[in-house]
Amino acid sequence: MNNNHINGWKNSFLLLTSIGISNIGSWIYLIALNLIILDMTSSPLAVSFLYILKPAATLLTNFWSGSLIDRTNKRNLMIQLDFLRAIVIFVLPFISTLWIIYAFVLVINMCSSIFYPTSMVYITKLLPNERRQKFNAMRSLVSSGAFVLGPTIAGVLFMIGTPKLAISINAISLLVSGIITVLLPNIENNIDESSSKTPITLKMLKKDLKVVLHFSSNNRMLVKIIFLYTFILILTASIDSLEASFSKEVLLLTNSKYGVLVSLAGVGFIVGSLVNSIFLNKIKSKKLIWIGSIFLSLGYIIYAFSNNFFMAAIGFFILSFALAISNIGYDTFYQNKVPVNLMGRIGSLYGFVQAIFVILFTITIGYLAKNFSLQIIVILSSFLMLFVSLILFAFILYSSNSKRTFQNILRRFKNEKVLQK
Repeated sequence: MNNNHINGWKNSFLLLTSIGISNIGSWIYLIALNLIILDMTSSPLAVSFLYILKPAATLLTNFWSGSLIDRTNKRNLMIQLDFLRAIVIFVLPFISTLWIIYAFVLVINMCSSIFYPTSMVYITKLLPNERRQKFNAMRSLVSSGAFVLGPTIAGVLFMIGTPKLAISINAISLLVSGIITVLLPNIENNIDESSSKTPITLKMLKKDLKVVLHFSSNNRMLVKIIFLYTFILILTASIDSLEASFSKEVLLLTNSKYGVLVSLAGVGFIVGSLVNSIFLNKIKSKKLIWIGSIFLSLGYIIYAFSNNFFMAAIGFFILSFALAISNIGYDTFYQNKVPVNLMGRIGSLYGFVQAIFVILFTITIGYLAKNFSLQIIVILSSFLMLFVSLILFAFILYSSNSKRTFQNILRRFKNEKVLQK
C-alpha cells in the first residue's frame, strides 16, 4: 500500500471525524435551543420561527456566497466558519432577549449555508473519482449516526445539566471540528490570493450569474436531472413539515410512539448507507439516483396510506433507506459532472432557487392541509413525488442511451474510415 493511498484514507478519516463531531453537536444544539425558546416564551409559534430562519439564511447567503467560495481557499474558509459558529453559539446561552437570539441563530445558519457548498468543493478536490461514492456513503452513515446519537446525548446532558450546557457542548464540538480541519491538507496552495481578497461587487455577481446560466444552457440534460432530483427533495421537505401533525391526528400516535417512528428513520438511513458502502459501491451514481427516488416515493405512499403504527413504520424505514441511497448517488453524480472551479457558484445559486421553492411548497402544502383532508394532501404529494421520480428515471435512461448511441455512431464512423483506407 503506497503512501498516497494511506494519506488518502487518513484524510478521509479526518474529514469524516470532523463531519461526525459537527453533526452530533448540531443535533444537541437544535434540541437544546428549542427547549430554551420554549422555556422563555411558552409559545410553540416562537419555536417554529427557528425553522424559518434556516431557509431565510440560505436566501440571504446563496446568491453571493458561491462567488466567495470559488475565489477563496476552501479549507481555510471551512476552518473560519467552524470557529465563527463556535464563538456565536458559545455566547448564545448568555442572551436573554428573544430577537437577539433569533439574530444570532440567523448568523449561525448563514455560516452553515456557506459551509455545505464549501465542503462539497473541498471534498471533490481532495478525493479522486473512484473514492467519492465510497466516501459519500460513509459520510451518509456518519450523518445518520449523528441523527440517532445526537438526541440521545442531548437527553443525557439534560439529565446532568441544562439546555444551556448542551449549547456550550455544541460550541466545543465545532471548535474541535475546526481543529481537525486544520490537520487536513491545503490543496489550494497556488490559489490566487489577490482574487480571494477582491471584494464581492454587483458587477461580479452579474458576471457569475451569466457564467452559471451559460453552463446550464450548455448542459441541459445535467441541469434537468439536478432540478428534478431537487424537486423531489423539495417535496420531501414539504411532506416532512406535516409529519408530526399526520402522526398525531391521522395515526393517533402517542409522543413516545412518534419518537420511535423518528428513530426508525435514523435506522433506515444507517442501513441504507451501510448497504451502499458494502454492496452498491460499484453501481453507477445515476442508477442510485433513480432507484432511490422511486423507492423513496413508494415509502411515502405506504406512509400516506397507513392507518396504524406498524404500516407507518414500514413506510418510514423504506423512505429513509431509499433517501440515503439516492442522496449518495446524487452527491457522487454532482461531484463528477459539475466542474470543480464552478461548483461553489452553481451549488449556491441552485440552492438559492431550492430554498425559495421549499418555502413556497411548505406554505402551500401547510395551507392545503389546514383546509382539506391532511391524509389526502400527503397522499397526493406522495404520488406527485412518484410521478417526478418516473420522469427523472426517463431522463436518466434517455441520457445514458443517447450517449451510448453517439459512441456507437462514432465507433462505426471510425471503422468505416479504416476500411476505406
